[in-house]
Amino acid sequence: MTTDRNVLGGELEPCGTDPMTGYYRDGCCTTGDDDLGSHTVCTVVTKEFLEYQRGVGNDLSTPRPEYGFPGLRPGDRWCVVAARWLQAYEAGVAAPVVLASTHERALDVVPLEALQRHAVDVPADPSSLT
Repeated sequence: MTTDRNVLGGELEPCGTDPMTGYYRDGCCTTGDDDLGSHTVCTVVTKEFLEYQRGVGNDLSTPRPEYGFPGLRPGDRWCVVAARWLQAYEAGVAAPVVLASTHERALDVVPLEALQRHAVDVPADPSSLT
């Protein structure tokens, strides 16, 4: 088995487990041929990003238990569709990105420079921020 790589060329790090993210709900932005949307960008969602997504028909705030989707709140870490992140970036409301947790396949859609402009360093244990 090959190791998934991040946009920096290193081993892909987990994105988030509370809520459990990833196309495969494994906490990582791993992807495969069945992930047609390319859920590869690890973000820390913001209120503005969530409002923008709702406005373009991609409601990420409302729980959808039938899809294992809890609904997101600002501050949640979530693997988003690369094209949706790029759309928000172009509209000026991109969510911050965790580069070490963003899959290299995101680069098929989003320029590295755009991701780097919104990069944040999020500790594995956010409680250390309090």
